[in-house]
Amino acid sequence: MRALRFENKVAVITGSAQSIGRQVALQMAEEKATLVLLDRSELVYDVAEEARTAGATDVLVIIADLEKFTECHQAMQTAAKHFGRIDILINNVGGTIWAKPYEHYEEAEIEAEIRRSLFPTLWCCHAVLDIMQAQQSGNIVNVSSIATRSLNRVPYSAAKGGVNAMTASLAFENARHGIRVNAVAPGGTDVGERKIPRNQATMTEQEKIWYQEIVDQTVESSLMKRYSSTQEQANAILFFASDESSYITGSTLPVGGGDLG
Repeated sequence: MRALRFENKVAVITGSAQSIGRQVALQMAEEKATLVLLDRSELVYDVAEEARTAGATDVLVIIADLEKFTECHQAMQTAAKHFGRIDILINNVGGTIWAKPYEHYEEAEIEAEIRRSLFPTLWCCHAVLDIMQAQQSGNIVNVSSIATRSLNRVPYSAAKGGVNAMTASLAFENARHGIRVNAVAPGGTDVGERKIPRNQATMTEQEKIWYQEIVDQTVESSLMKRYSSTQEQANAILFFASDESSYITGSTLPVGGGDLG
């Protein structure tokens, strides 16, 4: 039987419609969390039903595009008004859109990668701080990536390196407010077939080769020579989100089977 680490806790989970975000939501639900599920896909309503069945005390769904500053602020205010507080924020939005050597990226693609994998975390942290500072308590967990040391995804690597840096600096600023800020850096993770692909375009044969180079490098860099499951990533995220990690802040934990990124 699971410990009830999140009973009487309000947890906001971004990017919760699928993959790691969905797994985090369901595992927190089993521990009686009150959940706010944020995503821009209507698929998040299905996850909300799964979370209720799994044991969540209550679930609020908010549809928002978290690449936009205003929508992040509106979402956090809606969550805080609905439940009266936000105890935990898990910033899970992000992911490689294209996979290719850096010289093949176009300007718009570089900007899109940064907008997808850095700005939602920046915006949501900015939006939740007033709420958590007023409470004089809070816990932020950012989902970064091992791919800050990788190939064929330099813009994504830059975005996630930014997440690591902001995690440390934000923790420095906010410890005096009773707010902890940490990051988990997943390695390669088997998420099955994505219901919403990150890149809607069909890959060319060359792009398939470049993507396979990522897969091969990820497995080779892992001492365990395999991808993780979503549950293995969620376990680490939930550790940081819980009081079990009460004396840890400003840290980034690699969860890459021995690959430190």
